[in-house]
Amino acid sequence: MASSGCEDLRGQEEEESFLYFAYGSNLLTERIQLRNPSAAFCCVARLQDFKLDFGNFQGKTSETWHGGIATIFQSPGDEVWGVVWKMNKSNLSSLDKQEGVNSGTYAPMEINVYTQEGKKITCRSYQMRDYESAPPSPQYKKVICMGAKENGLPLEYQKKLNAIEPNDYRGRVSEEIEDIIKSKETNTH
Repeated sequence: MASSGCEDLRGQEEEESFLYFAYGSNLLTERIQLRNPSAAFCCVARLQDFKLDFGNFQGKTSETWHGGIATIFQSPGDEVWGVVWKMNKSNLSSLDKQEGVNSGTYAPMEINVYTQEGKKITCRSYQMRDYESAPPSPQYKKVICMGAKENGLPLEYQKKLNAIEPNDYRGRVSEEIEDIIKSKETNTH
């Protein structure tokens, strides 16, 4: 049975889990599971009338990523593809924290996304507040592209992600992220 993990959200389980639409570094399984071990792949989905952007919150460069980080903004006719993760509500606070809700960087929002079969799903997602557009670091772009590839986002969209011009940051990012990138690059022949 090749149904997506979203079909079986019934009864009790639904009370304890929520759906999260990831479009940035959390596209990559190892990345989201660093802080949110309950995340389970549900499906690939499309957010209509939004566009992907990268930016610095209040003009400050991300200390984690050394460049602009992903956000979305309303843009009629555009679309953002991403992954819907089914997560345990116990991970809600760690996800909020990772997304910088406490610091006011991102605001949680409820959105409707559509699966490749056209089924509508309501998810939690995040949008950066008060940011200035800025290109991502090469590592951040790589994590997004690896996640898009790993989870089979549409090839046209993957091409778009691959075409993003990163900044010229030459240093390293955090150890755990560098490790993930390394292990991924070793495993993909």
